[in-house]
Amino acid sequence: MSSTVVSTMTRPDRSSFRWTVCALLFFATTISYVDRQVLSLLAKTLEVHIGWTANEYGSITSAFATAYGVGLLGAGRLLDKFGTRIAFAIAVGLWSLAAMAHAWASTAFTFGVARALLGLGESANFPACIKTVAEWFPRRQRGTATGIFNCGSNIGAMLTILVVPWMADKWGWQSAFIFTGAIGFVWVAAWMTLYRRPELHPKVSVEELALIQSDPADAVEEVSWKRVVWKKETWAFGIGKFLSDPVWWFYLFWLPKYLQDTYHLPLVAPNILHDIRLPMLILYLAADVGSVGGGWLSGSLMNRGWSVNKARKTAMLICALSAVPVLYAPYASNMWELIAILSVAMSGHQGWSANLFTTTSDMFPRVAVGSVVGIGAAMGALGNALMLKAAGLIVTWTNSYFLLFMFCGSAYLVALGIMHLLSPRFEQAKLD
Repeated sequence: MSSTVVSTMTRPDRSSFRWTVCALLFFATTISYVDRQVLSLLAKTLEVHIGWTANEYGSITSAFATAYGVGLLGAGRLLDKFGTRIAFAIAVGLWSLAAMAHAWASTAFTFGVARALLGLGESANFPACIKTVAEWFPRRQRGTATGIFNCGSNIGAMLTILVVPWMADKWGWQSAFIFTGAIGFVWVAAWMTLYRRPELHPKVSVEELALIQSDPADAVEEVSWKRVVWKKETWAFGIGKFLSDPVWWFYLFWLPKYLQDTYHLPLVAPNILHDIRLPMLILYLAADVGSVGGGWLSGSLMNRGWSVNKARKTAMLICALSAVPVLYAPYASNMWELIAILSVAMSGHQGWSANLFTTTSDMFPRVAVGSVVGIGAAMGALGNALMLKAAGLIVTWTNSYFLLFMFCGSAYLVALGIMHLLSPRFEQAKLD
């Protein structure tokens, strides 16, 4: 049926509609990070209004991470079964409803339920974006397209910082959840209106379709989890994710609360220098720099003749060392000293993450990368859930963030050491 549609379809003379699709992916990623960040910025406010404890807040954030990890395990299969157009729209609709539902939550438990539904829906975002890029872009343009949509993560976090405190101050905290959640339904309408597979899309020219389909057909062979799960190279990547992902999620969900607890920053003040917005913006801008710089560094070293193993591990070592000053964070004499330390650390994390994902293609053939990334993502999600729950317990029991900062400052070096022991040369695994 599709071949008949393609042959009789009237197409434009020229087009570049694939970049419109890329823009839709960028906005979906932006919205997902806005929705997940609202709670962290309002955590201190809700602690007063709802009356939850640090331990209960840890459980709420852990519920998101757990549901996110569970969703990752099934997201790819659902996307394959129902198609990207329908499955992605359902996922965004689900997480948008869950985001809005926070406005009607009145206890720690109901916030946890809303948070779990949000995590379940948002788990489809990254797999759906990657699958869409594969459908719409030739291999030589997929890196650029992925980089563009992935920028939505930090843009979303920064937009949340700028908009949510002002909105909560002006119309109440419930308005922030309702407004940001509703934006997702606007995206769903645009997605359902604009998205089709490229061979079925009337706005794709013959020339653009030929470019999209210019790569040789992928190998049909699939590599199941059982063929890679026991490989030490899989565990090298998985442990890297298990130890480092929780640090970033701690920053996402606990840093705003820490800054407000420690330095008594309001959500909004007449002077932006005196509220939560400016320090958080600085941190995410620094993370943007690290995201680009970390990937560039290893590539630059390879261009100079360094081996993949040496270049990748050197870049990851530099990123790991940038986190070590976080060990001093509990002793920072003022907020701006702390922000300087965390800016370097968060920049280092993004550089680490860019190189960590690339190690899968260093150590495995292309047909196995998807399975290895899935295993690693699941291990990272487990680490996130444990970290967020542990953060609540530690802050409740000790009334201090000391142990959490000790972990954040040392996790990367420990992870890199274990990865080096498991894969001393980042050589490709031998698959039976």
